[in-house]
Amino acid sequence: MIEIPSDLNPDLVPLAFLLGNWEGAGVAEFPGTEKCNFGQEVTFTHDGRDFLEYVSHSWVLDGEGKKVAPLESETGYWRIDKDRKVEVVMVRDQGVVEIWYGELADQKPQIDLVTDAIARTAAAGPYSGGKRLYGYVNSDLMWVGEKSTPDVPLRPYMSAHLKKVVDPSEWAKDLKDLPDDGIAFFK
Repeated sequence: MIEIPSDLNPDLVPLAFLLGNWEGAGVAEFPGTEKCNFGQEVTFTHDGRDFLEYVSHSWVLDGEGKKVAPLESETGYWRIDKDRKVEVVMVRDQGVVEIWYGELADQKPQIDLVTDAIARTAAAGPYSGGKRLYGYVNSDLMWVGEKSTPDVPLRPYMSAHLKKVVDPSEWAKDLKDLPDDGIAFFK
């Protein structure tokens, strides 16, 4: 279920499905790198202004699903206009800054993005552009990313299936009327 916080900037209501903490796993594969399974934590928050703050951390998983090494971190800001056009400014730990533009699909929580501008530090690897698709499917957040380099045409490189993480303290706020011992609730 999608909840819309009362203090959410009204311009961001179409993006409310992204809000929260998400965790899950996916697969990464691109020519020149070893294919791997990865874990991911993503957070979308807001502070009342006209953007969502985005933070993502991913790490390589071993065959048993344990963290082996960091994979990639991103942080950024997401906005949407009255015509459902989405813009994202993103910074990656690999020394890349990107501006993405896209659109929220009509009548469904799905966002298609494509890079418009890229800046790379001297330490960054080759990268010339990307596409991403985010979708809210059966209460889960799913995404697939494509990227290109000067030597590799645009192709899928990462995808993940994330589930919403619920903080138990959020539930506790609704339990004000329970008796202290908890047993009387069942009588």
